[in-house]
Amino acid sequence: MSTAAFPAQYSLQTRLLVAMSVLLTIFLGLTGVVLDRAFRSSVEAGVAEQLRAQIYVLLSAVEQDNGQFYFLQDLREPRFTQLNSGLYGLVSNSEIGEVLRTPSALEIDYVDFVTLWQDVNRGDFYFSRAFANDGNEYFVAAYGVVWESGAATYDFVVIESTGTYLAELSNFRTSLWSWLGGVAVLLLVLQVLLMRWGLSPLRRLAVDLKLIESGEHEQLQESYPKELQAVTQNLNLLIQSERKQMTRYRETLGDLAHSLKTPLAVVAGAMQNLTARFSTKNESDAAEQINTVTEQLDRMNQIVSYQLQRAVKSNGSSSLARRVNVAESVEKILRALEKVYASKHMAVTKQLDTQLVFLGDERDLMEVLGNILDNAFKYGGSVLSITTNVTATPVPQLNIIVDDNGPGISDQHQEFVLQRGARVDTLAKGQGIGLAVVADIMNSYGGQVNVTTNDSGGARVELVFSNFHRELEN
Repeated sequence: MSTAAFPAQYSLQTRLLVAMSVLLTIFLGLTGVVLDRAFRSSVEAGVAEQLRAQIYVLLSAVEQDNGQFYFLQDLREPRFTQLNSGLYGLVSNSEIGEVLRTPSALEIDYVDFVTLWQDVNRGDFYFSRAFANDGNEYFVAAYGVVWESGAATYDFVVIESTGTYLAELSNFRTSLWSWLGGVAVLLLVLQVLLMRWGLSPLRRLAVDLKLIESGEHEQLQESYPKELQAVTQNLNLLIQSERKQMTRYRETLGDLAHSLKTPLAVVAGAMQNLTARFSTKNESDAAEQINTVTEQLDRMNQIVSYQLQRAVKSNGSSSLARRVNVAESVEKILRALEKVYASKHMAVTKQLDTQLVFLGDERDLMEVLGNILDNAFKYGGSVLSITTNVTATPVPQLNIIVDDNGPGISDQHQEFVLQRGARVDTLAKGQGIGLAVVADIMNSYGGQVNVTTNDSGGARVELVFSNFHRELEN
């Protein structure tokens, strides 16, 4: 069966449970039908034997004298003597009709049944169920007898109401289906428990994959049944291959960028010397060409620097995330920047939640925080604050907010500064790619970077992540 017939998200346990429930219903239903038929046949056979015994009772109690039949003694079956007791006896002949009946059958019209046994021969036993004209159902048993005084065949007939039989059958069916229903419920419960136990390795596999995704585990555990070992081993190989490929990719890009930076720096220095020489000789055309080449070299430096920083950035959507403590990463960067910008005597205020953990590559978080805090130290005044918190709406998010008391960024430039190569302050040293790298990394993690103005007029940069976790305190 094609999986297209099932919803996009369906449960193996539900499918198995539905299939087993249908199979169990069919099996128990057929079992009930078979047992019902067997019980009904058994009861009818028992009734036939009982009526045969009642016929023998009639035979032992009947006598004939001068063609007249009569009872020699009281019938040993009390119901034969009670009117409308449900058990009736008749003696008849195909030529002369009824010759004798028990007191219980005084109001029974045997004409309703006579056609059933009129062809019974001597020594033959007949048994069946039949409906009378009044709509009631009866068991009918007949036995052909040739009386010793002649050759005529007399039919000894016993008729019994099916009321007792139907009541017994109804009680059996009620008991049967009650027990089968109880057994079905018990089997379904046991089936669910056994199925949950049988599928527990799959649930454990899903939990282990989640732990790998969150960075708590490096690979899948080995304690899986042999049916899943091929899957888990291949998944572990895939995870290792992805990590190796990611490392090789970063190293290759880093080597390429570093190898290009040296010759570019040499060429740039040579171009500066040529520019100085030609400028002193007033050779404007050559100087203009050299300036053009210098601009292109600066552009190439920007590209190399940007790609170098990208080389150390992992794919934020990777399932092989690490757990990085946000507060510790902030402290590392602040200690380094306070040494670099020691002359500014920056007052730093921190409100850091030490339990917040970033789920991703540590280098990505360090790159983002390093660019944002470096800009705050570089362009800010004398006060800087950094805050981490979690907002619950619309979804849980990690917010890292950096404020400074510098000149700030105007509203028309707040989106512009996130573009690659964009710079508002053209006098300060830089290439204008830091915030572009930040935006690129944030996009790779599905996060956001918002540049606004704070209450003091300085710049506020807010980083919003959804891939985070709050660790429980020990």
